[in-house]
Amino acid sequence: MPKDAKHPLIIGITGNIGSGKSTVGRLLRERGFPVWDADLLAEEAREALKGEVCRLFPEACQGGSLDRKALARRVFGDPEAKARLEALLHPYIRRRLREEVAKAQAPVVFLEIPLLFEVGWEGELDGVLVVAAPLEVRLMRLGARGLSPEEALARERAQLPQEEKVRRGTWVLWNAGSLEDLERGLEGVLSALLPQGAKAQGQAEEGPQEEVARRPPEEGEEEGEGPA
Repeated sequence: MPKDAKHPLIIGITGNIGSGKSTVGRLLRERGFPVWDADLLAEEAREALKGEVCRLFPEACQGGSLDRKALARRVFGDPEAKARLEALLHPYIRRRLREEVAKAQAPVVFLEIPLLFEVGWEGELDGVLVVAAPLEVRLMRLGARGLSPEEALARERAQLPQEEKVRRGTWVLWNAGSLEDLERGLEGVLSALLPQGAKAQGQAEEGPQEEVARRPPEEGEEEGEGPA
């Protein structure tokens, strides 16, 4: 990556729960691209603001320690509680992401933000890559991680429907097959994106959404059935 890139293109990565955003982020890092994960910064924010979080949600704290699972159970079924937590954490996360981007020495950087559209970040980005997969595939992946169907669906309902994210994305990467399939799709995204990286700041062009490596729904499957 060039060391003199002072104004990188900023590309958001988002998608619904279990879609494979983190895998895409890992593949991009392996290819030398800077990728910042908003979930990791959310962990940092919860720790930095632990006192305020515990005052808001004392049931999620014991002996001065914050129980992430208890906090998740508390907020994912309660939109008002979720909004209070986000109002506390999101300004910290935004500030940290801006700090990291300002230090970037690369023509393109990626921000992995599960709630990108929900919190209105798309206006600050040069494009959005949506990672998508059918709901039943995502539920299977989440079950392997230890989430019950009820817990997974509660998180699903807390976010925009997948079909809406697909509609609003600049690129769509369908991830319902093998890792090799995903890598081929990602290469297609990078081929479409990298020529923009050489453009001067402010010259990135807006255009119609590009669907890259998009896997059509199976027969009887609703496209974009339901969110990470």
